[in-house]
Amino acid sequence: MCILLRYHLLPPSLVLLTLLLASTMGCIQSIACKPRIRRENIVVYEVSASIDQCPTVIEENSPIVLRYKTPYFRASAGIVMPPVPRNETWVVGWIQACTQMEFYNTYGDIGMSSWELPELREGRVKAISDSDGVSYPWYGNTTETVTLTGPTSKPSRLTVSMNDNFYPSVTWAVPISNSNTAMLSHITRDQSFITWLVAINSVTKERIVLQTVRWRMQVDISVDPDMPLGSRASLVGRSHQEQPHILNYQEPILSNALGRPNANDAQVLMWRPRRGAPLVVIPPK
Repeated sequence: MCILLRYHLLPPSLVLLTLLLASTMGCIQSIACKPRIRRENIVVYEVSASIDQCPTVIEENSPIVLRYKTPYFRASAGIVMPPVPRNETWVVGWIQACTQMEFYNTYGDIGMSSWELPELREGRVKAISDSDGVSYPWYGNTTETVTLTGPTSKPSRLTVSMNDNFYPSVTWAVPISNSNTAMLSHITRDQSFITWLVAINSVTKERIVLQTVRWRMQVDISVDPDMPLGSRASLVGRSHQEQPHILNYQEPILSNALGRPNANDAQVLMWRPRRGAPLVVIPPK
């Protein structure tokens, strides 16, 4: 299902020479030659995807909240794009979507708070965009994308990269209570993502999927609220994350991965008491 996390298809110098020759020979046959960018003309000569081999770090510096910082998911790719025709603009980069989320903060036998994506939870959609909320459909617009505006006379070699991690705050006290008494006893988080390397024609909106990566981040923290601040929480379960899977086939981009809302805007904080009806604490934006 997956291939090695890092591989080489062709040396970059050979890739450039091959594309230059192909472009030149193709146009000899017709005076009106108008090259078109296709998947077979795009070379992905290197892809890597990994999660840092370090445990989640727990921070107990605040009497109000516990914070934890997970290791980073990192992805990068080298791409050679063929010459871009006049009046065309292509963007190459990373698109990411969340496909599953469980995020529970338990407060003893009182109840639990949970961050939820209602449409995903109820099965109405298969994914939610994980864009930065500005650069739709892209994950970001710095190292995550490169824009090529035609005409370009020769192949372009480029690199795109991205990273992602969790760094949330969780209240020690029950979030709907006026009390500051620490009651937090457990944190469980399990999220799955699809990350696509994609080339998009900005004019025609044509999309070419170049690579698909699936990855998952899990957090399991046990908390003793009766202990002094600084020694309450500890990691349980696995200390290192499962490494991402670079697929040897391309999954189509799910429609909800391309536009609003993104996961941060769509999520809802619920309070689910052991007894009684659930309550919305923070609605979606």
